[in-house]
Amino acid sequence: MSASILQLKITLNNIKPPIWRRVEVKDDITFYELHHVIQIAMGWWNAHLFEFELGSYRIGITNDDWDTEDTLESKEVKLSRLIDTEKMKFGYLYDFGDNWEHEIIVEKISQPEKGKNYPTCTKGKRNCPPEDVGGFPGYLYMLEVINDKNNPEHEDMMEWLGEEYDPEYFDLKETNGELQFIIKTKKWNPN
Repeated sequence: MSASILQLKITLNNIKPPIWRRVEVKDDITFYELHHVIQIAMGWWNAHLFEFELGSYRIGITNDDWDTEDTLESKEVKLSRLIDTEKMKFGYLYDFGDNWEHEIIVEKISQPEKGKNYPTCTKGKRNCPPEDVGGFPGYLYMLEVINDKNNPEHEDMMEWLGEEYDPEYFDLKETNGELQFIIKTKKWNPN
């Protein structure tokens, strides 16, 4: 039996206007693999821990050094095990310090299209916040500083960003190019 295709809408919580992506993935991938799809689609750098929350299930990286006894190992749980209905919602937390919370909605479950490669990103809006900016409050402050050239911290903030940061930027072609790397190389962790 072939894998079903899950159309997922991933939205970063607490930011207006919203930052979101729509991706299509096979349901036979693991949550670990979905984490990497989200990292690429959203524009994160895969520099921090993550966790999914589906009802009473927590799925992430398990480790004897951390309190993860209630967490399922993300490399062992396939999406098809826990996702079987449209309109289902679940959470994805990236970076336990900055606490980037995402809501994921299963918009559609369908059969794969012949000749189409998965995973793929079909749409998105706005640029993801930079890593280590200080979460939602730090991101809002960063936007305030970069939008005011008279702010005494403007030059330092622009130097820290390393380039001009455009909060409206999203390149679908670039995103799918990175997702194609996963398909071709089978390297789920490109970083």
